Amino acid sequence: MATDTTKRMSSVKNWKPLFIENSKIPVWLSYIAPIDIGAITLGPIVISRNEMSEATKRHETIHYQQYIELAFIGFPILYLGWWAWNLLVKGQEGDTAYYNIPFEAEAYANHSDENYLQNRQRYSWIYYTSS
Repeated sequence: MATDTTKRMSSVKNWKPLFIENSKIPVWLSYIAPIDIGAITLGPIVISRNEMSEATKRHETIHYQQYIELAFIGFPILYLGWWAWNLLVKGQEGDTAYYNIPFEAEAYANHSDENYLQNRQRYSWIYYTSS
């Protein structure tokens, strides 16, 4: 039984989101965001304003895996909570508050590593909570 569970968890690690490129949605969202959004992960879907590089696809797939770890609903709650904490309590500027969200810190630190998603441990974003 434990082997079946291990196999299922291993296969979830290989799940990828649906990528939608050349959309205006990131452009529109950039008007209210603290950064210029190139791509955004919304649950199992990644929407990009242009064609995505492999590094961008890895970055957004890291977010998709974070969504899975937090049963989808936890990700946006924690994401917005950390951004608000960084902005309002820590007094960081909008873009700095964004880059210091643990989910973003993990994704930016590892999106260039072609092997990261295969080697990534579950809940790795926790290691970025002190930033």
